Amino acid sequence: MKFGKRLKQQIEQSLPGWRDKYLSYKRLKKLVRLISSSAMVDDGSLSLDCSKAEAEFICVLNDEIDKFNGFFMEQEEDFVIRHKELPQRIQEMIDKYGPNGTHPSDVEFKKEMSKIRKDIVDFHGEMVLLINYSNINYTGLAKILKKYDKRTGGVLRLPFIQKVLEQPFFTTDLISKLIKDCEATIESMSMFPPSQRLHTEMELGMAAGEGIFQNTVAALLRMHEMRQGSSTYSHFSLPPLNLPDFDVIQSLQVPSPIQIP
Repeated sequence: MKFGKRLKQQIEQSLPGWRDKYLSYKRLKKLVRLISSSAMVDDGSLSLDCSKAEAEFICVLNDEIDKFNGFFMEQEEDFVIRHKELPQRIQEMIDKYGPNGTHPSDVEFKKEMSKIRKDIVDFHGEMVLLINYSNINYTGLAKILKKYDKRTGGVLRLPFIQKVLEQPFFTTDLISKLIKDCEATIESMSMFPPSQRLHTEMELGMAAGEGIFQNTVAALLRMHEMRQGSSTYSHFSLPPLNLPDFDVIQSLQVPSPIQIP
């Protein structure tokens, strides 16, 4: 699948508030075509139209980096705050509805636990989507710069990618850690006594299957797919995957309906 189509698909499957935060790939492609199709003047220098398009191309690239960084850092800050609130919320539930709580109740405990677990799964999914956001925008930049160098004979790709590697939106270590912590929290919730768990595995699956979960699975599949497209590694390759255990993701999926022959 061509990158432009993949990016469009990704945007359509993303959260509504995120859709204008992705790379303006179509605009950049148009500028590359304009630059490469503009004729040289007689002395071998670039035509005026070409020079303007080239300047606009560089300007758009820099604006895109600023857009990525602003959005990524805003989401990252929000995720850190939400992550810190999780243990407190779980403890409050235990203190109120647990066996030794102020208002012990198996029914309320299960109900509140279901709500919290669903929120954690959705939170986990949002963070996976943010890593995917970083990955797909990086990929788009690398591809458009490769196209630029190939069509214009320029050498913009290497210095610009080196700049990108130092940007906040490219650095996903903190988000990856928060994802792992979320998985540990989900796992710890499964260790409650049987009487305090959700009623069935189906209920667990339904709690996880709502919200953004399907988008999360699609994003993970796409990230794996993007890395399978090339067997070689270079300076421009995607950063190594540092993602949640895919088995953990799959374990949260809604069980498939039983097929009756």
